[in-house]
Amino acid sequence: MNAGIRQPFFFRFFNKRYLTCKIPNPEQTIFLTFDDGPVPEVTPEVLKILEKRSTKATFFCLGENVKKYPELFQGILTQGHSIGNHSFTHMNGWKTPTGQYVENVMRCNEYFTTSLFRPPYGRFSISQYYILRKHFQFILWSVLSRDYKPEVTPDQCFDNVMKYTTSGSIIVFHDSLKAKEKVLFALPRFIDLLLEKGFRFGVIPYNSKGPPHQQS
Repeated sequence: MNAGIRQPFFFRFFNKRYLTCKIPNPEQTIFLTFDDGPVPEVTPEVLKILEKRSTKATFFCLGENVKKYPELFQGILTQGHSIGNHSFTHMNGWKTPTGQYVENVMRCNEYFTTSLFRPPYGRFSISQYYILRKHFQFILWSVLSRDYKPEVTPDQCFDNVMKYTTSGSIIVFHDSLKAKEKVLFALPRFIDLLLEKGFRFGVIPYNSKGPPHQQS
């Protein structure tokens, strides 16, 4: 059963010029991403796992956590990882008025800037999308580990990402407290096996000085 693991069907209706769920490439490259950090209980451990394997990733950070833990955020940058905006306080776009939602997302600019944005829960309205696409490339996913789900075991989390990852996949883990046990179990095993299979790990490039590059 793949419900909640692959990308939601409605993502396909948006302009792919600004909404990315997969990055096709001929080099067997896949893209690890992490949401909700940085937090001191998990992010340093994730960074150690990545560094030990010379693997890069993209971290979609909450502005409130960057504000609280600037040294952890700097550690992400120092190790050469990419960064994205995940809103300031993890707002649900389906439950938040457009003006309030956009203001929350843009508040991150007080602490870091990036051209990448991942809406929390993958939920956003049409009006939110059309305003924010002027500032960001929306990065969603093709494989969701579900490491944040209490009912998902560490082994199931690992199986989720192994079963559905292919070249170009954007995989979501979380460097958050609720995901700690599962991400620290699944992540090193996942990386090691994918490297053995000949895959490479890439970062999603970001621009820290302006809106996303508009592809033709």
